[in-house]
Amino acid sequence: MPHLNVLLAEDDRSLGMILKAFLEANGHKATTCINGEEAWQALGVNRFDLCIFDVNMPLMDGFRLARKVKEVQRDMPIIFLTGRSDIEDILEGFAIGADDYITKPFNMDELMARIYAIYRRCSQSTSQKLMEFRLGKYVFDAPRHILVNSDGTERKLTSKESDLLLMLCENMGNTLVRSNALQTIWKEENQTNARSMDVYITKLRKYFADEPNVTISNIHGVGFRLDVK
Repeated sequence: MPHLNVLLAEDDRSLGMILKAFLEANGHKATTCINGEEAWQALGVNRFDLCIFDVNMPLMDGFRLARKVKEVQRDMPIIFLTGRSDIEDILEGFAIGADDYITKPFNMDELMARIYAIYRRCSQSTSQKLMEFRLGKYVFDAPRHILVNSDGTERKLTSKESDLLLMLCENMGNTLVRSNALQTIWKEENQTNARSMDVYITKLRKYFADEPNVTISNIHGVGFRLDVK
């Protein structure tokens, strides 16, 4: 079992500290947040393998937070923690796309067992599932090199356009370092390839010109960052 990077959003500080300590004792990394807004900001600057959200949180509850996460990271595993056991709440949680729903109080070892089960299930399907990224009104189908508009129209991307967009998506909310992209896609870092990459970045921006919620920003001297509101 590899070490996981877990985002934990729990407004009960004591429980949050206990869960963080337990996860770290089992070899994982945990970032704790006390409300949904803080968790959403953390997702914008870090990459996580799994999320654990309390349902009742201030500023943004767990259900709303999960919906926002699923809009930009459809395959992110999410576990809900809650003191509410109403069947309507449980059904809503699964309808949003939760992988599990655990009511408080719960056993820590059971939580870890459920985390492992979710990870195994996700790992087994990784090689088979389509790599799709929702970018505003567009869906990027990476294996097919296609950008699909919400109206059903499709744009076929070149291999380099697709490779570059994929790297931006994989680093969504974080900076894609220019040198890494050049080495990965162009296999060599030089001025000619750097200018070529700038041309492809400009082309990708044009493809999203009618979608204000998608931006590709220059991070001066470092690289580029894809953001989706």
